Formats: sequence, C-alpha cells, structure tokens
Amino acid sequence: MTSVVIEKTTPESEVKQKLTLEQFLQLPDLDGSYELFEGDCIKKMSPKFFHSSLTTVFWVELSAWCDGRGRVRVEWSVVLKRRGQDWVPVPDLLYVSHDRLAVDWLEDSPCPVLPELVIEIVSPDQTFNQLAQKAMDYLNAGVDRVWVVYPPMRSLTVFFVDRPPETYRSDRLLTDELFPDLAVTSEQFFVKAGI
Repeated sequence: MTSVVIEKTTPESEVKQKLTLEQFLQLPDLDGSYELFEGDCIKKMSPKFFHSSLTTVFWVELSAWCDGRGRVRVEWSVVLKRRGQDWVPVPDLLYVSHDRLAVDWLEDSPCPVLPELVIEIVSPDQTFNQLAQKAMDYLNAGVDRVWVVYPPMRSLTVFFVDRPPETYRSDRLLTDELFPDLAVTSEQFFVKAGI
C-alpha cells in the first residue's frame, strides 16, 4: 500500500506527521481512490475484471431495489471512527436510506451519515480475513450491515452488529428486516456478472 504523509523538515531531522481528517479532506484530487487509515493516506488497489463486474451487478440490482428508498453508490467515502481515530474508508459500495440522508441532499463530499450497508469485494491481493476485520471495524463504527463478497468461493458473508456472521452460497436466499422486499442469492450476482 502507498502512504502519503505531510513532511516537515527540521534542522535536526525529518519528521513525518500523520494526516488529520481536515488535512485528508483538503488534499487535492489524487489519481485513484484513497482511504484515511491511522493518519495515513492509503491508495486502494485498482479493481480487476471480476471485482469490477461484481461491483456493477451489485449496483444495478440494489439500485433497482432501493429506488425511492435511498441511494447505492460505488466507492463513496464515508467519515467514521476506528478505535478512536478518524477513519475514511472507501467501500466498494454503500447503501444509505433517505431516512438517514435526505433525498434532496447534494454535496460533493464524503457520505455525511452512517450507511445502513457497506459492501466490500475481496480482491486477489486481499484475504477474506482482512476484509472480515474491516467489516468488524465498520460495525464498531456504527454501520448496520456489512456484506463481504468472496469471488473464489462465490459467497457473500453478512456481518451483523448483534449476532455472528452468516455466509450465503449458491441459491440460499438472503433476506433481512433492514432491507424490506430485498430477496437475493449470492449466485445471482455471480451469474449476472458472468463469472
């Protein structure tokens, strides 16, 4: 991972400072997506074909479901707290209802409220366990649900605040009281993505 830090030069030595949330949000547009993690500006890896295809299918399917209920966005950063520090992750997708973020909200900024759902897709350079830990960080920050999609197993694991995670494979139907009228299987996403 690449880190960007603000540097100060002193006569004695070079000191690296961690970025504050304000400094991170004031950075000029950088090439690619970056997350603020423990004071460092971390570049996200560029998605490959499977990742990109799945992201597109999740966006299409969930956008159709949430029409009039909220918004689904791809790689929209959100300002959270992680272990007491500012954290600005860029989830692959997030869903936020109009109950939490008004339908007429329109600013070019990170998501200003806690999303109900964050979706992370495991890339070839990541492990499921890395994203499972990130899922726990999202939950601890106040996100209601996290879906971790694992292409090698064609699975979708749902992480909850109040109970153990559940993994969905094949045609096992995923329903959730948090998302009324949504009934999906992990397999339908993989099939529609053509993988």
